[in-house]
Amino acid sequence: MIPWVQLDSARTPDGGQELRLKRRGAEFSIMLGTNELMNSRLSGSEEALARLSCQRIAGRERPSILIGGLGMGFTLRAALAALDRDAAVTVAELVPAVVAWARGPMAEIFGGCLDDPRVTIREADVGQVIGAEKAAWDAILLDVDNGPEGIVHKGNDTLYGAAGLAAARAALKPGGVLAIWSQGPDSGFTRRLKQAGFAVEEINIRANGKRGARHVIWIAAKGL
Repeated sequence: MIPWVQLDSARTPDGGQELRLKRRGAEFSIMLGTNELMNSRLSGSEEALARLSCQRIAGRERPSILIGGLGMGFTLRAALAALDRDAAVTVAELVPAVVAWARGPMAEIFGGCLDDPRVTIREADVGQVIGAEKAAWDAILLDVDNGPEGIVHKGNDTLYGAAGLAAARAALKPGGVLAIWSQGPDSGFTRRLKQAGFAVEEINIRANGKRGARHVIWIAAKGL
């Protein structure tokens, strides 16, 4: 069996933990301690996050999409495939090294999508981007940390609390969509979404087609 090789590492935003980029042949993995955060072979649920969101806003002229978390680019690539040429996609990534990995060791799996004229990369906290403008986005897609129960950066938890959800709702245009990826279910979070004024759909989906772990996607719609 081909062994894993560590290509690089980076500290988490609070400096307390280490992200490691590893490669085995054509396969990539991003690890946090013994936890695998993402793997280049398992992209189904992240792609579904984009696909389902873009379906909900289909037909809008010049849609503006905000993606929280670059990762391995699964959500970004799927969004670009689903959107027309007049769309604008902003990706907020908190860890600069992740952007560097996308342009360096993992450039092949990104397939040039970072150079798509529709794409803007911001090395910033997505929470700050959300809070910066009102009624700015047709869709906000959050693939941040592990979902509502984060393990990488405790600051991410604010995205999923009452104040964070209120900010996201204010940042959406009428009829806009907040879509959230999670490693697993969270009934308390579903309630918070509803309490924040969203119409909520909870979708269970496999990590890779009909195989792999079951992940959860929430599609939360803002009224017109």
